[in-house]
Amino acid sequence: MTSTRALPSSDIDWVGVATAVGTALHDGVADRDRSGEISTAAFDLLRSSGLSRALVPTEFGGSGATHRHLGDVLRELGSHDPSTAVAFAMHSHLVAAQLWRHKHGMDASAVFEKVTAGAILISTGASDWVDSNGAAVRVAGGYRVTARKSPASGCEVGTVAVTSIRWEEAPDGPQVLHCAIPLSAAGVRIEKTWDTLGLRASGSHTIVLEDVFVPDAAVAMIRPVAVWPPILNVVIGAALPLVMAAYLGIADSAVELATELVAGRADAHTVTTAGEMMNAHTTAADLIAAMFTDSHDLGFPNTDAYAARTLSRKTVAADALIDTVRLAIETVGGLGYSRTTPLEMWYRDIHGCLFHPLPRAKQLRFTGHVSLGHGPLG
Repeated sequence: MTSTRALPSSDIDWVGVATAVGTALHDGVADRDRSGEISTAAFDLLRSSGLSRALVPTEFGGSGATHRHLGDVLRELGSHDPSTAVAFAMHSHLVAAQLWRHKHGMDASAVFEKVTAGAILISTGASDWVDSNGAAVRVAGGYRVTARKSPASGCEVGTVAVTSIRWEEAPDGPQVLHCAIPLSAAGVRIEKTWDTLGLRASGSHTIVLEDVFVPDAAVAMIRPVAVWPPILNVVIGAALPLVMAAYLGIADSAVELATELVAGRADAHTVTTAGEMMNAHTTAADLIAAMFTDSHDLGFPNTDAYAARTLSRKTVAADALIDTVRLAIETVGGLGYSRTTPLEMWYRDIHGCLFHPLPRAKQLRFTGHVSLGHGPLG
């Protein structure tokens, strides 16, 4: 596949590039769902196609794609290979957060240069969140860290883990270190723990850190434990539209297949269920489109209110996405329950959207606190 590196964003057919990658991966999806093995070839294609660096501004060697462009890419990939799309969304959202920083006058050049050179970024944010885990010990020139980070989607094909570690004995009380750790560093290993209902080939295993040295230069931020860090507002706004776009691609495929299988049928229950399916699909697609519209191409404000609204949309969109695939199965009937169609795999995969931050109960508390004038943590 021809690299898009030298092309400006406006000249690239982003969905076309994603279609080419997805088509190349399509035939192995069912086998990887059974084996639970991530596709290393997929990430080679994501690099060679230019998609892994698409969000990087042109002055840093990328293509200057917009936030919405990457949403379109992930949606298309999700329609072909859900596990790869969701794993790639983890890399993409970390690049998007750096692009937000760049657009707001902060230096993101070091990360951009790594991504342009082929790095795949691995997020451990879902397990870290506010309080983080692990143990950091201050040593000359940096820290020695020990932790288990799971799930870490794509870690087997990743280059750098973007993570955080709890520093319990900090002089000013417990702190959290935000840092980047090469997966090739001494003391880093992958433990294959990912054995799940769906997204089986996303490689979301556990990164084990055993007395890993993290130099001061690799620490991006140090903050107090149990205090809401505004950086997470940025992560929420950058990440969730991209992540949910990958799941929307799964729903797109379910709707397309269901309508193809029952085309021409006029029995009342099929017509009614198909109408319900389309309502759910439209709801999900409109909510995710609204996320990208309000993002203003990563120009959104770093506020609790913005994060709360994004999280609300995520929860409602997740419900609608799951309903879409469930109703696709109901519309098709018994055949939809059979593994002779991919509908049952997509139904398992679509449930992954529930577990990205924030799950419903936590989101309700977050949004409720913010709407009533409290901080996100109450």
